[in-house]
Amino acid sequence: MSLPHVPDPMPGDAAAADAIEMVIVPRARDLGGFEVRRALPAARKQMIGPFIFFDQFGPVLMKAGQGIDVRPHPHIGLSTVTWLFDGSIFHRDSLGSEQPIAPGELNWMTAGRGIVHSERTAAPDLARERKVFGIQSWVALPKDHEETTPAFEHVAMERLPLLEDRGISARVVAGSLYGAASPVKTHSDLFYADVQMAAGTALPLPVEHEERGVYVAEGEIEVAGQGFEAGRLLVFRPGDAITLRARSNARVMLLGGEPMDGPRHIWWNFVSSSKDRIEAAKDDWKHARFAIVRGDETDFIPLPER
Repeated sequence: MSLPHVPDPMPGDAAAADAIEMVIVPRARDLGGFEVRRALPAARKQMIGPFIFFDQFGPVLMKAGQGIDVRPHPHIGLSTVTWLFDGSIFHRDSLGSEQPIAPGELNWMTAGRGIVHSERTAAPDLARERKVFGIQSWVALPKDHEETTPAFEHVAMERLPLLEDRGISARVVAGSLYGAASPVKTHSDLFYADVQMAAGTALPLPVEHEERGVYVAEGEIEVAGQGFEAGRLLVFRPGDAITLRARSNARVMLLGGEPMDGPRHIWWNFVSSSKDRIEAAKDDWKHARFAIVRGDETDFIPLPER
């Protein structure tokens, strides 16, 4: 399947520049030599479509013996989405799932009324030096699905649509985009894609979704003649024609969808439309009422004291 080609807007088009609602510079944190950049939620923007959390981890070169070590912790009211550019992660959860994830594969875990999971580097990978680089995002669930049954889905790379044309490749991770649809089950109308662009190529951003964002993971792009380097999240106004142009070889994540049905409360790993529901989840974790992660039963992250 080919990607669309739309000539407008041209570089320097003031109307296109005005279509940029805001540019979010993620907050960087060093977690013991492991850098994480958080783009969402931001001070002026909680969500883009249903995407309520967006973290870039790495890129970092991990030495032998050094790895990701996220102990079991709970979630409610959201789906976690793990997408790797480099490296690997081993996922376990309270449903009994045990799943390694590699670049180009999708881990989509729906917490619903409550789930617990851990994310670690598998023992064989710890024995060697390796690069780790990826995106962890959360998708808030609509109110009528916040208490849905927890679920986990792993989608192999060959099942995710790949669109290629003239120096651009776009992998549709979730939802639908450019006429292609991911097989993963979602609870709202959204799009999420990993796009690699050769220097000098151009790609129109579809207008059918009301809320749209572009995260620059690598390289540099421009919109209407204005350049944006890696580590920038661009948020666009609805309906305006936008074309991304690659100033260098670049990798971007396209994300968004229909607006969420109201704001969400976020506390630690919990997302809900109800403050009372978050308080109940805090009490459940504090008193060990969540299910355990089989194979990872003895370790956990305590409830934060805040």
